[in-house]
Amino acid sequence: MGADFVRIGDVQLEVERRGTGRTVLLLPGEDVLEPDSEAAAALARSFDVVIPSPPGFGRSSRPDWIDSVDDVSYLYLSLLERLDLRDVCIIGCSLGGWIAAEMATKDQSRLAKLVLVAPYGVKFGGAAKRDIADMWTLSPRTVMELKWCDPATGQRDIATMSDEQLAIIARNLESFARFCWEPYMHNPKLRHRLERIAVPTLLVWGEKDGIVSSDYGRSYANLIPRAEFELIAGAAHYPHLEQPGHFMRRVGAFLR
Repeated sequence: MGADFVRIGDVQLEVERRGTGRTVLLLPGEDVLEPDSEAAAALARSFDVVIPSPPGFGRSSRPDWIDSVDDVSYLYLSLLERLDLRDVCIIGCSLGGWIAAEMATKDQSRLAKLVLVAPYGVKFGGAAKRDIADMWTLSPRTVMELKWCDPATGQRDIATMSDEQLAIIARNLESFARFCWEPYMHNPKLRHRLERIAVPTLLVWGEKDGIVSSDYGRSYANLIPRAEFELIAGAAHYPHLEQPGHFMRRVGAFLR
C-alpha cells in the first residue's frame, strides 16, 4: 500500500504497509535497513506488514517532548489502537527490538507474538561493565566490524544518494542518539518489567554479534517467561539481514 502518515496527538508518523494477511508490525533497527531487505519482502508475501518510522526517523515528526524509547513505545501502542490492529505479531530489530519489548511490558491486549532480534534496553553489569559496545566513541569502521560478519554487506554508497536520502540518514542518527544517549542504550527499569510479557516470545541472535553478545541475549531471554532463544551462525548484529533464509525459516515457523 506504500507509505502514508498517521497522526497520533501532535506526532505525524510515517507508516508503510505491504502485503495482506495477519498483521506483522516490523520495527527496524537504528540503521533502518529492514524495509529494503529480503526478509521484509518474504514477510509481505504472507502477512500484512506494517512498518512505522519512529519520531525523528524517516519523515516522522519529533516533538520536543519525545526523548526516550519509553515515549516511542507508548506512541506505537496508540498506533495499534488508531489503526485498530489486533492479534499483532511484532518483529523488532536492534533498537526496534527494544521498542517492542517496552510495548509488551505495558499493554499486550493487541499482541499475539513477539520476535526480538538482538534488542537493546537492559543492563546486566555494574557501572564499570560494558554490556553494549559504545557505538559513539568507536570508529565507524570498528562499529561496522562489530555489526557485520562481512562489513562490506552493510556499506552504503553515500556518493549515489540524494540530498534528501542523506538528510534522512543524518536525522535518524541524531534521533537515535537522542533516545539512547543517557542512560546509554537501556532503561534501568525494563529488566524488572520483562517478567510481565506473557505472549510467546522468540529472541534471535547472531553468533558473531559484537555489539551485544549472545550471552547478553541469553540473559535477556531468561528475564522473559518461557521465551525461546535462537542463535544463528554466520551472522552478527543483523542475523535477519545476513542470514535471511535461516531467519525466515525459524521466524516463519514461530509465527505459524
